[in-house]
Amino acid sequence: MFASTRTGGRDFAAFAGMLSAMVAESSVVSMRTRLYLITPVIADADAFLPALTAALEAAEIAAVRLRLTDADERTLINRIRHIAPLVQEAGAALLVDGRPDLVARSGADGAHVSGVDQLQTVRGSLPADRIVGVGGLRTRHDAMTAGEGGADYVMFGEPDLETTGPPPEAVVERTAWWAEIFEPACVAYAADFQTAAALAGVGADFVALGDAIWNDPRGPAAAVRDAAASLTRDKVP
Repeated sequence: MFASTRTGGRDFAAFAGMLSAMVAESSVVSMRTRLYLITPVIADADAFLPALTAALEAAEIAAVRLRLTDADERTLINRIRHIAPLVQEAGAALLVDGRPDLVARSGADGAHVSGVDQLQTVRGSLPADRIVGVGGLRTRHDAMTAGEGGADYVMFGEPDLETTGPPPEAVVERTAWWAEIFEPACVAYAADFQTAAALAGVGADFVALGDAIWNDPRGPAAAVRDAAASLTRDKVP
């Protein structure tokens, strides 16, 4: 369902807001790396909307991964429903972090899960028109298993709650390896714009940014513009 941009396949933005429609495959090969935003952990959706709006208006965003503080199911669904239209109207896909069970009822476009085991559980339970991406892939074997197991994208380099993630050079190396060989899309996490540029240069389909956007003292709009500029590249497949 979700093919790499190197093969001209479908992508996050093509699904956003039109999940019930068939999306035609493009015959044009695109080498453009696009932005994937990871939100802070959100407790108050209303309070976050101005920052998110500024980010979405500053440059083209392919996807927004929504992280939420724990709450009862109804509260979580309402938070997602509050944010989803803004993201989707901007042409991006809204992916719910770690709660695939809420996707269909909240109007989200898909889910991001951690690890191959969770992917195997989730892939068969979500409708085929929903995106399932997977991170937490510690080894090359894990990544290949995820790709073979139906992941629409694999993610490399993201930090978890206890660590800052692998060093940038390791993420660049893993991304370059994947981009040369495999078709499922690759999302690579960057802690800063310099790393984002390096990841784009080795063939990442999407570069994920989190704190570098939301903690920029200039505000998210300026940060997104700089991030988008860092992804510009000319590369022959």
